[in-house]
Amino acid sequence: MLEEKDTARQRFGIVASDPLRFLGLKTMFPTETGIDLVPLDETTTEAVQRLALIVIDATCTELLFELIDAFQKVQPAARLLVVGVEEDPAYVERVIGAGAKGYLTHSASEAEIRMAIRIVLDGSVWAPRKVLARLIDRGMEEQRKEKAVPVLTPREKDVLRKLGTGSSNKEIAAELAIDASAVKAHVGRLMRKVGVTNRTALSVEATRLKLLD
Repeated sequence: MLEEKDTARQRFGIVASDPLRFLGLKTMFPTETGIDLVPLDETTTEAVQRLALIVIDATCTELLFELIDAFQKVQPAARLLVVGVEEDPAYVERVIGAGAKGYLTHSASEAEIRMAIRIVLDGSVWAPRKVLARLIDRGMEEQRKEKAVPVLTPREKDVLRKLGTGSSNKEIAAELAIDASAVKAHVGRLMRKVGVTNRTALSVEATRLKLLD
């Protein structure tokens, strides 16, 4: 059963042009007394006010992405859940990327529906595992791209260049004519600047960030 705080007289809007489709979607939802299902045929503020969740049947419209955009503009607090027959990860990614918080197929089990509603109402994303994995990977990649390239001093560059050859702190100290303790301090600062915890990762990230180019 959905938690009481999630379902206490909450209003869920359903976009389905066919009355039979509305009834079909209605049967997908748990029979909870705290949920009112409201058919939607427009995207005005008055129509969607106080809606906690808006379910859009993708098979009933050729303007799915326009609908998602319209609902986001007039009722940004409402969560959007798309239901369809398409299982292509690229399509589902596009739906999530457009602003929907979740995607379910018409064949989803009641347990999946319950979980999806809870996750979406909490503000998180519900989608097939492959899609979630790809979204997470993409987000991490974007974070890596946005990560600021650290600024190194000339001496730090000298030490980093020697580290790349596999030299020890003692060898680097001898080659640069500085104390081994100074080398150790430089290496520590380099790892903090680059955001790694060992020398191997430091060399890898230095190459990726092109710190010595």
